Amino acid sequence: MWEKLRVVFTIPELRQKIFLTLMLLGIYRIGFQITLPIIDQAAVSQSSGGNFGDFIDKVAVFAASDLQKATIFGLGIMPYISASIIFQLLGSVWKPLEELKKEGETGRKKINEYTRYLTVVLCFIQSWFYLVAVTQPRGGVSMIAEPFLSDPADPTSLYFGWQLTAVLTMTCGTIFLMWLGEQIDEFGIGNGISLLIMAGILARMPSALFELIKNAEFELVGLSRSRTGIETLIVLACLFVAVVFGVVFITLGQRRIPTQSAKHVRGRRVYGGTRQYLPLRINQAGVMPIIFASSLLMLPAMLFGAFAGASWLSDGGRNVFIQLAGMFGGGLSFTYNLGYVALIYFFCYFWTAITFNPKEMAENLKDYGTFIPGYRPGKRTADYLEKVMVRITYVGAGFLALVAIVPTIISGSLGVSFSIASFYGGTGLLIAVSVAFDLVQKIDSHLVMRNYRGLLEG
Repeated sequence: MWEKLRVVFTIPELRQKIFLTLMLLGIYRIGFQITLPIIDQAAVSQSSGGNFGDFIDKVAVFAASDLQKATIFGLGIMPYISASIIFQLLGSVWKPLEELKKEGETGRKKINEYTRYLTVVLCFIQSWFYLVAVTQPRGGVSMIAEPFLSDPADPTSLYFGWQLTAVLTMTCGTIFLMWLGEQIDEFGIGNGISLLIMAGILARMPSALFELIKNAEFELVGLSRSRTGIETLIVLACLFVAVVFGVVFITLGQRRIPTQSAKHVRGRRVYGGTRQYLPLRINQAGVMPIIFASSLLMLPAMLFGAFAGASWLSDGGRNVFIQLAGMFGGGLSFTYNLGYVALIYFFCYFWTAITFNPKEMAENLKDYGTFIPGYRPGKRTADYLEKVMVRITYVGAGFLALVAIVPTIISGSLGVSFSIASFYGGTGLLIAVSVAFDLVQKIDSHLVMRNYRGLLEG
């Protein structure tokens, strides 16, 4: 392995790409140390608890951000991801975008331009609501350090001007991150946006591990919610190994469909007639179903929690909303976990239906003179591909549901904080391992192109 790593850094072009990528990721992490002015960061960190704290903790995993601190990169890359998802969904149902996608490179550049415009709009909206939420007084303590900004209702207050400045700052921070990701795509190695998300997850892991070790008791105390002993640490370590193994296994998992190319006679030579395989990924949807499902399940708990504290409701009405908030509050709640699994399955099939077009694939096979033995080109082939994808998506969705729900059960049953459980055995680890595996594959492609053995070869 050390010899393979040495070979990686002896190739000038590959070495330059790796160092440039590391430098841009370092710039990305430096931006998280630059906080917004006026906000009392200590007060914000101490008050980030309850439903709001759980919400920003879960969002931060997917946004490549640290929402516990109000920084210039506070929004992370989530607005750009949201804009990309919106245009990907619209491209399947809106005819003008669908035609634009078929124009090749020109259409792709135009869609990227529209995505950037929508990203700016989403940045303004999300940063405004984030600042309103994070600066709300909690427990009688103001989150704003300067007293002349503490009363937004005061006409002489400079609160609105400061808020507009902060919104512009956070918007520029997200646009800069989007530019960093594009520079990594063009001049670096790997997918830029994915690497930013992975860097954000890995940067939070050491603090989560330190918190776990600090609160642990290195003695046999049993699997208790109130105490973290050796047994809990062993369970978390086994969970870490199992998720890494499962992610690699499912990422590599393919359903290979045999294909046969037609024979072509040109002069005295016969071309074609070779037997190949059409690989279909088991987890075609990636981590998008988990992102959608967890985002939707955050809303009921927040809404029910807000109604539970409403003064205009009677005691009986507030008790009902308190019970509903507990049912969707995560942990060992049967309703929450059942809804989580159901939404993951739904979004797995939904996202696969958008990204995988069996009719288009069957037409491409027909155009290239390739067919699946036993199935006629055209509709029969498309129906067969759709049937196979429905079956393997069921397996991929089951794996995603297992990975997503295990940290919730561990957190609720062992009393471990959700941040630790998610990073060392859940969605955060799933994203990190998937992106790292994709990065290794891209490095392998450079090595194989120069007749070297790849990192993944035995």
